[in-house]
Amino acid sequence: MKESLLIKPLMNDFYPKAVRGSGIYLYDDQGKKYMDGSSGAITASIGHGVKNIIKAMHNQSKNLSFVYRSQFTTDPAENLALKLNEIVNTDERYWSFFVNSGSEATETAMKMAIQHWQEQGDYKKTKILSRWISYHGITLGALSMSGHVTRRERFQPLLEDCPTVSPPYCYRCPFKKSYPDCNLTCASELETAINRIGSEHIAAFIAEPIVGAAGGVLVPPDGYYQRIKQICEKHRILFISDEVMTGIGRTGKMFAMDYWNVSPDIIALGKGMSAGYAPIAATLASEKVMKPILKGSKSVMSGHTYSANPQSAAAALAVINYIEKHQLVKKSYENGKYLLAKLERLKKSHPIIGDIRGKGLMIGVEFVSNQMTKEPLPSEKGLTNKIIKCAREKGLLLYPASSGVDGRVGDAIIIAPPLVIKKREIKQLVSIFDEVLQEIKRERR
Repeated sequence: MKESLLIKPLMNDFYPKAVRGSGIYLYDDQGKKYMDGSSGAITASIGHGVKNIIKAMHNQSKNLSFVYRSQFTTDPAENLALKLNEIVNTDERYWSFFVNSGSEATETAMKMAIQHWQEQGDYKKTKILSRWISYHGITLGALSMSGHVTRRERFQPLLEDCPTVSPPYCYRCPFKKSYPDCNLTCASELETAINRIGSEHIAAFIAEPIVGAAGGVLVPPDGYYQRIKQICEKHRILFISDEVMTGIGRTGKMFAMDYWNVSPDIIALGKGMSAGYAPIAATLASEKVMKPILKGSKSVMSGHTYSANPQSAAAALAVINYIEKHQLVKKSYENGKYLLAKLERLKKSHPIIGDIRGKGLMIGVEFVSNQMTKEPLPSEKGLTNKIIKCAREKGLLLYPASSGVDGRVGDAIIIAPPLVIKKREIKQLVSIFDEVLQEIKRERR
């Protein structure tokens, strides 16, 4: 075998070589077919090899693939910013700052929040609050905001202490309560944290509308985000919604926050924004956030060489238009309910499944050793990795996730196929997943 100098996620692991994609399927160099049950990293939302997107990218490449944002603007970038403002479910205008990845989008959101207050002469408001069992990216700023315990460990001395409050984890309530009798204690905890720190020091609170990789798709109860927004407004704190994983139709709404009719001050986007066809992400700042900047320095202190790249912007614009034209947000909602029902039926024959949760085509499955006690399996069993590898061998790609109240001990996976998946393909996905769990059951005996 030819020597490889590519640094892979696990250097001693085997990775098949992908050579082609079509629809919801990927093919390796041996001709093996894989159902993309996770859209890669919850990214390939419209599937692979879509000719409309390829054509749009080709046409753009014939004219212009790169300009530097401090020298030129372009139609693709301008039109994409207008389109993103159009699809945000609010009357307020949102301005777009384009970056290359979700990590950069959340870090830019952090910087914009701090600058918003600086432009008004308030230099004390520099802290960002976040939740434990959360993930906002891998750059140092984004990782500081992340409450992903295992990803923080190696760099802990370099990180800020942003994670402050508990997540809305109803299956394993950190307060040992049940909704609605809990009176949304997990949301009220934010106000307690603010009072301890002092609102005069806090610029923003950031949260994933639905927690992804750090918690295996944690969906908050009704009223949670309404309470969070009220608390933020009361204490003059901006609310940042991290829609990098959930945005652009993934959850059956264009933005997951639409489920709770809450308008964030800043929105971070990525992944499904270009559906994997080109690297691009965005930080959307509301008129409220931008007003003091436009009156003051008139410049957001952030930027990257490839920000607002016309090639990537053209791809993202084509993807969003494709999603709208083919009503994929509606299909995500409908097929998500169908997939969730299929998985719930599967739970009855597999005691290892503790909880199934999600919105649209973003569904988490948490595993336990006992359904009644919800006791997780010992971490040394490596259940999540076994399920991921077994599924891959059977031609199904799933996404690993963490779970458990402490974010350390617990097993979960995310099922998030492209929004173009058909019902017959959902049946096939669930059938393969059933085979995987049957095999895991035999191994555990």
